[in-house]
Amino acid sequence: MKNLLLDPQVLLIDADDTLWENNIYFEQSIVDFLAYLDHREMTPEEVRLVLNRVEHETILQRGYGYHSFALSLVATFERLSSGPVTPERRQTIWDFADRISKYPIEVIDGVTETLAYLRRRHRLILMTKGDFSEQSSKVERSGLKEYFAAVEIVAEKDAPAYRSIVSKYELAGDLTWMVGNSPKSDINPALKAGINAVFVPHRQTWVLEHQPVDPAPKGVRLLEVEKFSELQKHF
Repeated sequence: MKNLLLDPQVLLIDADDTLWENNIYFEQSIVDFLAYLDHREMTPEEVRLVLNRVEHETILQRGYGYHSFALSLVATFERLSSGPVTPERRQTIWDFADRISKYPIEVIDGVTETLAYLRRRHRLILMTKGDFSEQSSKVERSGLKEYFAAVEIVAEKDAPAYRSIVSKYELAGDLTWMVGNSPKSDINPALKAGINAVFVPHRQTWVLEHQPVDPAPKGVRLLEVEKFSELQKHF
């Protein structure tokens, strides 16, 4: 095993849609919700835009997670349904979100082998955002916790959050990388905080995480790979 004291490089690694599938389950619930609402005047695309706005509002008040998502679905139904939102309908809508928590964790191809490789060479810290209990459960169920020196679950991934992690673990910004699929949460705020970043695009990154990838500031490095396993070529 490589002596970590001789290689102070640290990789902060995102979880949802970087290490395991996540948004595909939310998307399926949204498809089922749209079919259940069956709006007579608005297209599914127009309803989805309303849902996106409601989700943004709910996140500001309640944060991320299944519960927040369920509240967004119910609020959207209440805004758009022509009929009353009965307790039975509310429960049906709630179930669209609740079932997401019951899916097994599907680790993305190549992740386990790549983490095993990276752990021998660098210090790995898992950094994810969202509801603490939900994210902790996913980390445990994934079977990947053993590859990380630490796990950080934050309410939001913004530049102050990254600076806080750098300070907490006494990391050198120029030797620290954030690896993830979200320009909004993983790449742009890390670059802003002076941390290098590796963008690993996912075919179904959550729409509220979409942003153009910012150019790297002077002295900060930005790398893009097609899939997680390609990290072995660079680290």
